[in-house]
Amino acid sequence: MAGFLTTHVLDTASGRPAAGMTVDLYRFDGDDRTHVITMVTNDDGRTDSPILPAADFTVGRYELVFQVGDYFGRDDTPPFLDEVPVRFGINDPASHYHVPLLVSPFSFSTYRGS
Repeated sequence: MAGFLTTHVLDTASGRPAAGMTVDLYRFDGDDRTHVITMVTNDDGRTDSPILPAADFTVGRYELVFQVGDYFGRDDTPPFLDEVPVRFGINDPASHYHVPLLVSPFSFSTYRGS
């Protein structure tokens, strides 16, 4: 069985899923950072398909960048949180890696989900 990568973004300020948030995935090779894919969360705060599907799932260092400032942007003032990066490693190519984000305009938290 091959693994895959997913996320779920919850807007803790509204108590709802963060629909319409842009999420970018990057892969690291040493100090080089390569963009892999851009996705947008659906009405449930998830992407419609795995961010990194089984066919592309490999051991390595990755970064999800959540475009929180654009999501919460309501006026022209700079947001407190703009891009929220979450760096993590994949070391088991057969596992499901789930990286959820709980976010408000002023704070965030994450963990390895299931």
